[in-house]
Amino acid sequence: MDFSGITVLGLGPGDPGLLTRQAWQVLESSPEVYMRTRMHPVVDHLPESLRPEGRRIYSFDDLYEASQTFDEVYQTIVERVLELGRRPQGVVYAVPGHPYVAEATCSEIIRRAQAENLPVRVVEGMSFLEPVMTALGIDPYPRLALVDALELVVSHVPSFPTSYPALIAQIHSAAVAADLKLTLTSLYPDEHPVKLVHAAGTAQQRVENLALYEIDRSPHIGLLTALYLPPLEANSSFEAFLEVVAHLRAPDGCPWDREQTHLTLRADLLEETYEALAALDAGDPQGLREELGDLLLLILLHTQIASDNGEFTITDVLRGVHTKIVHRHPHVFGDVMAADAGTVLKNWEILKAEERASQGKSEASLLAGVSLALPALLQAEQYQKRAHHVGFDWSDVQGVRAKLEEELHEVDAAVGQAEQSAEIGDLLFAVVNLARWFHLDAESALREANARFYKRFSSIEAAARLQGRAVSDLSLDEMEALWQQAKKV
Repeated sequence: MDFSGITVLGLGPGDPGLLTRQAWQVLESSPEVYMRTRMHPVVDHLPESLRPEGRRIYSFDDLYEASQTFDEVYQTIVERVLELGRRPQGVVYAVPGHPYVAEATCSEIIRRAQAENLPVRVVEGMSFLEPVMTALGIDPYPRLALVDALELVVSHVPSFPTSYPALIAQIHSAAVAADLKLTLTSLYPDEHPVKLVHAAGTAQQRVENLALYEIDRSPHIGLLTALYLPPLEANSSFEAFLEVVAHLRAPDGCPWDREQTHLTLRADLLEETYEALAALDAGDPQGLREELGDLLLLILLHTQIASDNGEFTITDVLRGVHTKIVHRHPHVFGDVMAADAGTVLKNWEILKAEERASQGKSEASLLAGVSLALPALLQAEQYQKRAHHVGFDWSDVQGVRAKLEEELHEVDAAVGQAEQSAEIGDLLFAVVNLARWFHLDAESALREANARFYKRFSSIEAAARLQGRAVSDLSLDEMEALWQQAKKV
């Protein structure tokens, strides 16, 4: 049998009975075999001439102890196998399972060997997936997310739709299981029922039914452990809701939704935004949850309308905002240092200026990016913040107070409505500045004041009704007394 070049061989899931006939023949006739790891159950059942004591089997297990990360181990293995494959006698490189399933080294070895015109042969093996499916009694179709635990543990949220079942492999220790649990419970309840599958395809196969919070407590976790994560409800994922919105706009969808345009939904978008703010101001988490859902519906409707018009898709929206946010946070996703929020904001403005320049907008004002559709108080605050970031600001709050008093005097001195309007505007702008110096949001402060006025005036109306009178029947002194009583309440 010709072994020149590189032969990549799958050892199957662990039961020697599941080793393919082709793989067995290669192992029997090969003068030597290099294994990614000896820590695989089938090793003890290899042909007699290739048993560990037979001196013709080698492994890369020593690299796992000498290296800091799995990436380092895999890179070293790739280089060594390629080096061995350049020899006249070539190399047989054996891995657990199937060479193309959950094997980081094989695809890279094959890619680089082909680039060098080294002969490559793939001897397939049964992957861990088939015996896991048998152990669970499930069919992976029509949708099963296959996920690497080592990728999930460094994430903050799961990378797959919660409406899909998932099989998470490479849970080789309780520490990995503990970190994995933290990622999953960001979206899944602690009590979510899951299954741990250990050593599938071997005589030691075991399936444990547990709650998600218990997975790191299993005493059976080892190199051949995987987690089956059943889906949440079908209506729990972003992708499922995208389908709902697309269906609303489809020919067999809702006549009203099909008629909507960007402009007809403009008022709804503004209204839902303010309703979300109202729930936020009221300290109502459940109300905020509902209003954010309504706001998300409007956002996705606008996106679907754009998709129907050939303008852009949700993928374009997500890609754009993802790229922008990562680019504007080099202190999180890059190597820039930012010790405090002030430094972050200064870097933010520099990056936005660079973006404007790259888009041919370098001459645009620093204030040009503030939406003209914002409420006036919020717009004023945004203008002031941007000016502050480049140093155009008072040195202390006393300067702001002095400016406020100056504007009050100018209001008193104004003649005619046009001049009075201008001076009142300047006064309001100065009030926003004072709020900003106190680290307050002027828009929210006024909304809260409006809410207090509504409550207190409603109390006056209620008190008048108890007296059998209308508010207009009360004297100013009576209304003031009721007002003060409402303030105390």
